Amino acid sequence: MDNKDFDKIIIGIDPGTNVMGYGLLGVKGGKPMLIAMGVLQLNKIEDHYMRLRRIYDRVLSLVEEFLPDEMAIEAPFFGKNVQSMLKLGRAQGVAMAAALGRQVPIAEYEPRKIKMAITGNGAASKEQVAMMLQRQLNIDPTDMPRLLDATDALAAALCHHFESKKPFPSGGTKSWKDFIKKHPDRIAK
Repeated sequence: MDNKDFDKIIIGIDPGTNVMGYGLLGVKGGKPMLIAMGVLQLNKIEDHYMRLRRIYDRVLSLVEEFLPDEMAIEAPFFGKNVQSMLKLGRAQGVAMAAALGRQVPIAEYEPRKIKMAITGNGAASKEQVAMMLQRQLNIDPTDMPRLLDATDALAAALCHHFESKKPFPSGGTKSWKDFIKKHPDRIAK
C-alpha cells in the first residue's frame, strides 16, 4: 500500500540514547496496519550530542519519507537516576523537534497507558506487548524485530490510534464546544 492510500499515518517513537525504536502505523477505514518498524542503534556513538543528532536526523528522515499525520511518543519513565532521565528527556526532545519542524502534532503517553491500551495490563512485559501487537496487526512472526524497542514504538502509535477514536481523546478536550472546534470532521452536517 502507498502512503497516500491511508486515511491517517501515525509514527510512534520509543526514545532512547542507546536504542531508539520507531513504528509506523497506517489507518484505512478505521483499521490499523503496520507500515514499518525498526530501531536506531546508537551505542557505538561515543559522543552524547552526536547521538542526539542521529536521533534528530533519523526521525526527520522517517517524517519526510512516510509523511505521518501524527506522532505518538512514549513519555520518559521517572526512575532514580537523574542523569539517565536527563539523557532520555533530551532524546525525546530532539525526536519531538524533528516532527514539530514538519508540523506533525505530537501526543505523549506514559508507558503504563500504552501497555494497558495494547494488553489490558499496565504492568505487561515488553514481550507481552510485542505478542499482542503481532496478533492485533497480523504481523508475520518472521517480521517481528529482535529488539523490542521497535514494538514499544509501534505500541505507542497503536495506543494513539485507540485514544483518537474515543469521543474525548486524552490530551485535552474539555467540553463539547472544544471538541467541535478541534474535530470539525467528526460532526455530522
